[in-house]
Amino acid sequence: MVPAPIVIGSIVFASLLATLIAIIFAAMAMGGLSKDNAAIGNVVVTVAIFFMWLFWICAWLHQWHPLIKPIYEGV
Repeated sequence: MVPAPIVIGSIVFASLLATLIAIIFAAMAMGGLSKDNAAIGNVVVTVAIFFMWLFWICAWLHQWHPLIKPIYEGV
């Protein structure tokens, strides 16, 4: 079973991706971007969001189950 924060965070990143791609599509439809520039924008946005999600999921998992547990002395 997947923890709830992972599902919620993934939904947030997916909605961010959908929003940014919609903005690029709207800019192309209004003539602000050429078809080639919109295609490049779609690739850049998709790759950027994927790697932001990957960094976030790695950071979250490392905090969820740390590999090295600190040893407190004098407590």
